[in-house]
Amino acid sequence: MKSLFCCPLCGAPLEREPDRWLCPGRHSFDRAAAGYVHLLPANRKHSKDPGDDKAMVAARAAFLEKGYYSPLREALCQAVAQYAVSFPAPVVLDSGCGEGYYTAGLFQGLTEAGLAPRIAGVDLSRAALRRAARRVPEGEFAVASAYHLPLANGTADVLVNIFSPLAAEEFARVLRPGGLFCYAVPSARHLWEMKEVLYREPYKNPSKREDYPGFVWRGVREIRYTADLDAGADIMALFGMTPYAWKTPKEGVRRLEALDRLTCQIGFDLHLYQKAVG
Repeated sequence: MKSLFCCPLCGAPLEREPDRWLCPGRHSFDRAAAGYVHLLPANRKHSKDPGDDKAMVAARAAFLEKGYYSPLREALCQAVAQYAVSFPAPVVLDSGCGEGYYTAGLFQGLTEAGLAPRIAGVDLSRAALRRAARRVPEGEFAVASAYHLPLANGTADVLVNIFSPLAAEEFARVLRPGGLFCYAVPSARHLWEMKEVLYREPYKNPSKREDYPGFVWRGVREIRYTADLDAGADIMALFGMTPYAWKTPKEGVRRLEALDRLTCQIGFDLHLYQKAVG
């Protein structure tokens, strides 16, 4: 069966066999028992085991399963379904798919809309991809970098990026002309109350819309609500999902660890871009 992925070494199409992916040049890539394939060449790895580790993935998965971010997933699925309704079998790529929370929502939403989506996800974390492949056994998942996506030019109808590295030039390459690019970023006051605990002088997130070569901005969907986190584990899992985990002073982290409840603002801006035609 032909794969959505192409060979990361020579760029040729890959064929999916039961235990491996194989290109005409006989480059072979073993299928992991969990269902994903490793398509990150050794010379592009920046560490022995790149991406989020098992503990980080487990904490994020537990947090997301409680529905704290479900309004974002619903908005994403609605935007993609509205665009893809004219495609009987849309090809969707989730760049930085993590454990597949949004990927699974997209597959389910498009299927319920009467479509037959072909869906793929890439991430650097093997721990995350194990979960993603179990969530969406109908999809294809690969260890790969967003900056060197293992897809041929113009393969995808839709590409989504939820809080993952932005590689606009590479995204434009793999999207077909007119293809949809969905990009989620935090709003200005996202997690404001958490920041008040962490920092003496909390700051707003930058909220300026960016333009990217090869894309036309088509609008933004603003998602705003308040979440009640009623367990210390949820608070710290959310903290671990943010960039603050890497740059917060220890005293701020200790103040957050002392909480067993936190009510805070949640805000996302889901930007919709379309690949330029011609």
